Amino acid sequence: MPTAGTDLSYDAVLVVSFGGPEGPDDVMPFLENVTRGRNVPRERLEVVAEQYERFGGVSPINGLNRTLVERLERELANHGIDLPVYWGNRNWAPYLTDTVRQMADEGVGRALAFVTSAYSSYSGCRQYLDEIAAACAEVGPGAPEIHKIRQFWNHPGFIEPFRDRLRDALGEMVARGVVDQSSTRLVFTAHSLPTSMADTSDYVDQLLDAVALVADDVAPDLARALVWQSRSGPPQVPWLEPDINDHLRSLAADGVRQVVVVPIGFVSDHQEVVFDLDTQAAATAAEVGIQMRRVPTPDSDPRFIAMVRELVEERSSAAPVRTLGDLGVRPAPCRVGCCPPASRAPAVHAKIGTRPVPDPTS
Repeated sequence: MPTAGTDLSYDAVLVVSFGGPEGPDDVMPFLENVTRGRNVPRERLEVVAEQYERFGGVSPINGLNRTLVERLERELANHGIDLPVYWGNRNWAPYLTDTVRQMADEGVGRALAFVTSAYSSYSGCRQYLDEIAAACAEVGPGAPEIHKIRQFWNHPGFIEPFRDRLRDALGEMVARGVVDQSSTRLVFTAHSLPTSMADTSDYVDQLLDAVALVADDVAPDLARALVWQSRSGPPQVPWLEPDINDHLRSLAADGVRQVVVVPIGFVSDHQEVVFDLDTQAAATAAEVGIQMRRVPTPDSDPRFIAMVRELVEERSSAAPVRTLGDLGVRPAPCRVGCCPPASRAPAVHAKIGTRPVPDPTS
């Protein structure tokens, strides 16, 4: 493992994330950034803007990333790794291009990028690679060489916080006498994707692996399902289903009265967690008579922060690779052409069938 004075062959770590508005005046410009080139009607943007306005126009994600950067800086320093940590977003300040320009001005030649997405997909991996390349091209010949760290869906630092937080939630429910195997379900959620995009990545397989790593360890006898949230796009385009709200209604019709929701597809409690789950799904659960408990994401758990440091060491100094389960790791850098956007994806849906999706009514 690296110690003080070790040459890691990199000059910096770059945290790359989605970004979010930090006040009411930011909301519409942010949404226009997110949807640029997609011909989304203004009326649809106004509906989404209302969701942000419920929270004062502030998305949690930038504050969460500031905390991540601060704690990662300390974690690296505490392990003798003398690397500055930068932060750039895809859709809001600090913009990725501005951060890459700052890195160039400060003499960074080579950097490792940690993207705040655990899974393989176009929007969770390839698009970030493209954005990094575009930022470097815009900065010009002085831009640093930036290498993206691998996906981490099965790293202990991602899985173990979910396990412990699910264990805590079930323990509290047992103490209240509300856990009954016949009427309690585990509901794991992730961001839905167009099926054509899911077909050309390992997104579903990796999510099913993460679900099994958490549920088999904590509650192997409780029925579980992987369902989807945060769908967007035109209704005629097939997306991964079922939606969590439809799933909750189906469970209620089958007599289920308690669910524990685990947002396995997310690393932090950002807008799509606090609105789509804590607001919308919670309202649906109450409407159909289900008690819903949502498990927190890893966020700034010390094990998650340590994971990022381990991934830096793994890539820069041949430190041991740590994973759980049998899927191993995705190669880094990614193969050319991996995870194409939906418009270039084939129409067949073979990938979804490579591993069985849990029965959503179980």
